[in-house]
Amino acid sequence: MKKLVKSRKVEKPKKSSKETKSKQEYFPGDKVKIIADKEYSGIFFESYDPKIILLKLESGYNIGIEKSKIKSIKILEKAKQKPEINKKKTKENPNLKKIIILHTGGTIASKVDYQSGGVVAKFSAEDLIGMIPEIADIANIETELIANMMSEDMMFSDYQKIINSIKKHEHKCDGIIIGHGTDTLAYTAAALSFALEGINIPIILVGSQRSSDRGSTDANFNLISAAKFIAKSDFIGVGICMHNSSNDNICAILPATKTRKMHTSRRDAFKAINDSPIALVNPQNSEITFMKKYEHKQGHGNARFKDKFNEEVGILKTHPNMKNSLFEFYSKNYKAIIIETTGLGHMPTNLGKNLKNYEIIKKFIKNGGIVAITSQCIYGRVNSNVYTNLRRLSEIGCIFCGDMLSETAFIKLSWLLGNYKKEEVKVLLTKNLRGELNERTLFSEDFVE
Repeated sequence: MKKLVKSRKVEKPKKSSKETKSKQEYFPGDKVKIIADKEYSGIFFESYDPKIILLKLESGYNIGIEKSKIKSIKILEKAKQKPEINKKKTKENPNLKKIIILHTGGTIASKVDYQSGGVVAKFSAEDLIGMIPEIADIANIETELIANMMSEDMMFSDYQKIINSIKKHEHKCDGIIIGHGTDTLAYTAAALSFALEGINIPIILVGSQRSSDRGSTDANFNLISAAKFIAKSDFIGVGICMHNSSNDNICAILPATKTRKMHTSRRDAFKAINDSPIALVNPQNSEITFMKKYEHKQGHGNARFKDKFNEEVGILKTHPNMKNSLFEFYSKNYKAIIIETTGLGHMPTNLGKNLKNYEIIKKFIKNGGIVAITSQCIYGRVNSNVYTNLRRLSEIGCIFCGDMLSETAFIKLSWLLGNYKKEEVKVLLTKNLRGELNERTLFSEDFVE
């Protein structure tokens, strides 16, 4: 008979205090030295990516270091704890207009405190006024946090969140400012312009090209300019407020469907394409100069929210030596395609292997697909009547989109498919609904009064 042996619980060896401490030895605000591919010294602060450590270098620039490549970390100086500052609740001034500021992310209303490693702005009105005291003299401010994301991660579902917030606030305020990351700010502006039909308050999107911890930041200037524009004008509709030049003197209010980010880092990166700014704002003296006709506010109307976006629209950029498989992929995976062509609307569909691309597009349209033509050129318009090869594309049903920006055409087509029947979509795509299309080509001299 086998002898029963009582099993004994095997305890895992405890980690030494040294090992435990090594995982927690540095905190936001600590000055550290990191040995990786080379040596780095700076202030550690929180990263949005758990695989990355962020340092504020002595030069003032930030650097991200992959944790997997770090050999050692040494604390040079512990962070000093700052006393909590009591923030006073702001009181409304009955003589001022009310502005709602919606936050979606970006750097427009946040500031990293490298002493504590955290973000100073908690997105409340009190925090914002603490950072920009002048704004309390411009309007009564109320804020709401919608998201805290990099704008390249924006989805159509995020547009819905912004629109739902606008629905909630439009009747109880004089205007709305939306803080947004700059990379896809123009896409969101176009989306709101189409979705907010008949909106009777100003909706101004504001971004910042330079982070607010830098001396050259444009965050405060842009935000103050947007607030003054709402407070001092009777403009209604959607616009964009960004620097008009690299100097801190004037901001431009730009048209939502005709604006493009034209530079990666300049403060005046946003420009109206084939169009002019709506207005120029001088925040120092509150002077507003309108550059074109605009819709005026007349009481508090009821906006019509057509806010659905179809996700089965893609953008295909043409280039030399394109494979037929690219056209096949888009035709199989999307219901509608924006083809960003060269020049007046040219794409590789004329000779040799490229003839197959023509047949793919023809079949796609015959089976119910929609193909819209825009140009890679920044200025000018596409035209189906100049060359024989363009007339061939028009004859099989390709829709030429005039001087509409590719980004705007993408948003417009997604919006149309989400809210209208397909036959209506084909007609409305070529109609000017929100200032996205000009009847004639404009040149720079047309923008000067």
